[in-house]
Amino acid sequence: MAVSQPSIRRWTTKHVAKWLKEEGFSDYVDLLCNRHRLDGTSILTLTEYDLRSPPLELKVLGDIKRLMVSIRKLQKQNSDVLEELGYTYEGWLSGSGAHSPNSIQGSDWLYNGDPARDSDEPVASLSADQYHQYTNGKYKQHTRRLDPEYWKTILSSVYVVFVFGFTSFVMVIVHERVPDMQTYPPLPDIFLDSVPRIPWAFAMAEACGVVLCNIWLLVLLLHKHRSILLRRLCSLMGTVFMLRCITMFVTSLSVPGQHLQCSGKLNSDMWAKLKRAVAIWSGFGMTLTGVHTCGDYMFSGHTVVLTMLNFFVTEYTPRGWNFIHTLSWVLNLFGIFFILAAHEHYSIDVFIAFYITTRLFLYYHTLANTRAYQQSRRARIWFPMFSFFECNVNGPVPNEYCWPFSKPFMLKRLIG
Repeated sequence: MAVSQPSIRRWTTKHVAKWLKEEGFSDYVDLLCNRHRLDGTSILTLTEYDLRSPPLELKVLGDIKRLMVSIRKLQKQNSDVLEELGYTYEGWLSGSGAHSPNSIQGSDWLYNGDPARDSDEPVASLSADQYHQYTNGKYKQHTRRLDPEYWKTILSSVYVVFVFGFTSFVMVIVHERVPDMQTYPPLPDIFLDSVPRIPWAFAMAEACGVVLCNIWLLVLLLHKHRSILLRRLCSLMGTVFMLRCITMFVTSLSVPGQHLQCSGKLNSDMWAKLKRAVAIWSGFGMTLTGVHTCGDYMFSGHTVVLTMLNFFVTEYTPRGWNFIHTLSWVLNLFGIFFILAAHEHYSIDVFIAFYITTRLFLYYHTLANTRAYQQSRRARIWFPMFSFFECNVNGPVPNEYCWPFSKPFMLKRLIG
């Protein structure tokens, strides 16, 4: 750029045309300057996506790449102007090589375990539909801002709390309807008939769930998009447990083991039933908290919780965290084994719980990540709650981590 030229902020289309000619792009002067009236600020914020997509739609790959090289030189020379416009020069860099950790804003962030990702355009210039694009023959992923939408997260939390409360009440109802053991003995079950009962196994299954829950809470605390993750967990967990309410209410199975001391008609009036439901709800339905129920066999709620937490931990942690993923799966599978070894559920209860939980998790995230439901009116009708919670989440949620509290504030508090 010639020294005699004015600041790039004052460039007109004539200055841009002159610059294009100097850089060897005379063929594009008419397109960029005459037809689309690009001035200094416009040419400075031009991206490769702009060159490839309408209304410019440059067709020659070599010209696109050479023009972007010249534009990046111009951006480097005017990095102060970029910052005034709300961009950083480092955020515009893409390249054949990897970035250094300092070439991204906020080097503390992690993207799926990596310190940086390639990016061909600034964050601010991306719309929802531009999040993915082809660059250099590769499918690139770009950073974009995700609205936490806390009010939706609060609604999903209210939803799951209501479902858990309703589930507790249904558990009281099915406990009163549990078939008499003398009349209806335990059903034949290959696993339960082959494996002797381990008395302490169910407590170990709940201990696996507690450890898995603590791992998930730590991941949730450190994840940048914790509001979206919590909203997804609440909506999925609430939906599976609502389905569980229906299945265990419509069909009462006989108890799976002779060791279970179950008797119906424990609560005669509604007030007693409500008190019992509150006790189950406040104790999270766990025997470790003194809750003992019968009749809620189709399907296993403990298996649902173990599996759902496992899938959320493995989905929202970097792929390279092999130890966490292995530990999560071990806790999930051992928890399921302990449930069966305790003879607290039939094998079919556990299998159906695992299948429903995994399918629902995968379907939910496939729809959310591909945005396929936006093109289908039927999908929006069949999944109204999903459409409501995910309508503003464009594409996969990146695994970005940060400290949730302000470091200077915390240090001030510690120092006094």
